[in-house]
Amino acid sequence: MNQFIAAIDQGTTSSRCIIFDHDGRIVSIAQKEHRQFFPRSGWVEHDPEELWLNTREVVAAAAAKAELRRRDIAAIGVTNQRETTVVWDRRTGRPVHNAIVWQDTRTDTLVGELAGDAGPDRYREITGLPLSTYFAGPKVRWILDNVDGARERAEAGDLAFGTVDSWILWNLTGGIGEEGQPPGLHITDVTNASRTLLMNLETQQWDPTICADFGIPESMLPEIRSSSEVYGHARERGPLAGVPIAGILGDQQAATFGQGCLSPGEAKNTYGTGNFLLLNTGTTPVRSEHGLLTTVCYRLGDAPAVYALEGSVAVTGSLVQWLRDNLGIIRTADEIETLAATVPDNGGAYFVPAFSGLFAPRWRPDARGVIAGLTRFVGKGHLARAALEATAYQTREVIEAMHADSGVDLHTLKVDGGMVVNDLLMQFQSDILGAPVVRPVVSETTALGAAYAAGLAVGFWKDEEDVRRNWAADRTWEPAMAAEERERLFGEWNRAVERTYDWA
Repeated sequence: MNQFIAAIDQGTTSSRCIIFDHDGRIVSIAQKEHRQFFPRSGWVEHDPEELWLNTREVVAAAAAKAELRRRDIAAIGVTNQRETTVVWDRRTGRPVHNAIVWQDTRTDTLVGELAGDAGPDRYREITGLPLSTYFAGPKVRWILDNVDGARERAEAGDLAFGTVDSWILWNLTGGIGEEGQPPGLHITDVTNASRTLLMNLETQQWDPTICADFGIPESMLPEIRSSSEVYGHARERGPLAGVPIAGILGDQQAATFGQGCLSPGEAKNTYGTGNFLLLNTGTTPVRSEHGLLTTVCYRLGDAPAVYALEGSVAVTGSLVQWLRDNLGIIRTADEIETLAATVPDNGGAYFVPAFSGLFAPRWRPDARGVIAGLTRFVGKGHLARAALEATAYQTREVIEAMHADSGVDLHTLKVDGGMVVNDLLMQFQSDILGAPVVRPVVSETTALGAAYAAGLAVGFWKDEEDVRRNWAADRTWEPAMAAEERERLFGEWNRAVERTYDWA
């Protein structure tokens, strides 16, 4: 009997379910966008109940499209937007507040208070992370401080915290436990836990001292497990009821796994709402001195954890959405390439989308977005091109920092995510790096990585070599820009970035 793996991919803008066969090819896919809430400048929220309802809907739709029943699904993997924070009541199953999204900057004052005299690197040695609004820990503290009664309920053991993987899994495995059933599983994996600012990188457990400093009761926290093991079984009524849930990976770690970057020195870059470049550094964490994050890449069952250096860029694909939704200069996201192609270059304009400050490698929460170099000559096409080029420039910044930390030269960049269908962007990325850019046959590597983690846990795939064998290149872009032009453009980009400092 042929079986398949189902991957739930709960992302920043949509929820998806993708079903894969043994060759890692897509059998069926269903997707549904969810609402984005912006209550104030710098605040970004999602409705957790909408995320769960949409997840249920896409799971049912993907199974129905392929005419699959539960006996056809060997396991379920889950991948998710990572630092986005949900706090809910264990008794009612209701969130106490909207999910606070990873892009949200409301905790900037709190982050400064937590840093104190030690500065933003106060917990970097323990967690691998700088103190930043990006991560989940400060978001939990904000909810406890600002939602009426939340702290008292948390200290009484009534509230649960989780990144979105924990929220989905808790609901998928039973939620509040109706009809005499036990409640859902409250767990997360090491990759998501490593993005909270609360986990010790070495022990891979919650750090009691940091939790106390943040004022977060440890009773709220999920149990930390590996990225690939059978955690439990789906109890939600539907096509996956009774199927083992066997893989959890934060979205960028999942994409790294799906790209087959399983050996030290292998790297991938995901082009989504933001950009996330991960370099596998093996079983020893590498401490960054150039503004990168040290994070858990994955842990398979009882095997040692594999670590990564990560460069996170807050705004790339979401800049295209902003041009569409806020300015209206395009009607659909894919029109950006057509519009950008109407001009041969950026016309001297540079777009620095520091909407949430600047992430790696600069870490400037005070920065805000600018468009520099405007003249009467600049039109819509130039702005479209400048927006795409911003993604490539930011990626080069991260790669240069990664080289400085690791000493690893980039020979080829593996890419994935929604923006890699944009040929103009991919060619410019290759040009500005001076290195080939390679897109795989299966570009949905985030969901694929979660599927691999789940499938390995149940023996659907034998070992990591099966994952490597499944990877295949679809298209390669080679650099075609003169070195002098490459450095001129990058130098002007850096001048534009400096204009964003000290704004907020």
